[in-house]
Amino acid sequence: MRWSWRIGRIAGIDIYFHVTFLILVLWVALASWARSQSVADALRGVIFIGVLFGIVVLHELGHALAARRYGIRTRYITLLPIGGVARLEHMPDDPKQELVVSVAGPAVNAVLALAGFGLLFSMAGISALTPWPMLSMKPLVEFVWINVVLAVFNLVPAFPMDGGRVLRALLALRMDYLRATTIAAGIGQALALLIGFAGLFFNPFLVFIALFVWIGAAEESSMVQMRSALGGIPVRRAMITEYHSLTPEDPLAKAIEFIMSGFQHDFPVVAGGRVVGILPYKSLMKALSERGAAALVGECMETDFPTANPNEMLNSVFARIGRDNYQFVPVIREDTLEGILTPENLAEFLMINAALKSHPYKRA
Repeated sequence: MRWSWRIGRIAGIDIYFHVTFLILVLWVALASWARSQSVADALRGVIFIGVLFGIVVLHELGHALAARRYGIRTRYITLLPIGGVARLEHMPDDPKQELVVSVAGPAVNAVLALAGFGLLFSMAGISALTPWPMLSMKPLVEFVWINVVLAVFNLVPAFPMDGGRVLRALLALRMDYLRATTIAAGIGQALALLIGFAGLFFNPFLVFIALFVWIGAAEESSMVQMRSALGGIPVRRAMITEYHSLTPEDPLAKAIEFIMSGFQHDFPVVAGGRVVGILPYKSLMKALSERGAAALVGECMETDFPTANPNEMLNSVFARIGRDNYQFVPVIREDTLEGILTPENLAEFLMINAALKSHPYKRA
């Protein structure tokens, strides 16, 4: 994720924090200091945020390690002001596996809460038996409540919270995945309306949460619908076969000529008949601003990129494009470039098919 910095690695998974997370830390420190003009209070506020997001990391690790059990890799975990995001390669296709992965995060919070409660109970018993005063148990009480709140909040049956995926997985045990997603997303959006309505009267922050839930449910439903629509369709039916390619020795000025003369904005880079890199539009613009139009493509191209086979199904390639945030994928068979695939031409392919649905003999 852009504007993120790596702060460590746990269980083979990189942990990042987004720059906006620093804004949250600064805001909490200033708000804590403003209440009493005490540096100690500001420090306590920062420590509280640190503990909170340490718990969030453990929550996300629960998802990641559960997914690893099914052979699904986690690319990284990123800390944001609204929580943490474990970037899994994909969610399991099996509803039972998705259920386990989804529940794993809240389960971590439940275990931490029980452990904290057990420690509180033990400390209270020891305190009653000894004449010496013990340290304040307030931090431990806060630790327990943080975990209880995180577990309950994440189990709300609405995307993008874990509860939405749990609900979808349970429904998918009895019906097809698309219908299960549609129902779960609808329930989530209904909850969002209730939360937003309550926020108008009690707490404006609830309106923000409602918007977050509504958008998350809509995005999940849209993504699954598109994946379903692309299922069973090979890449060769949707790929672009009329395109320009570049070589590593070409200047960036050549890419500019192609852009100005046609529709193409992203380019495969070919050398010796093989695809050796790609030059997406964003990388091209960055290179132009830093190096100028005379710079060589080979100095600016990306060498780590996904590829597709013409006989591969579109839904799997669509998932890969979304997961890695690539704007186009070279379509290669036996080291030979046969076409390119972009989110835009996937969308056009779907719109054409939808327009032709009324005439079963004219499908794309």
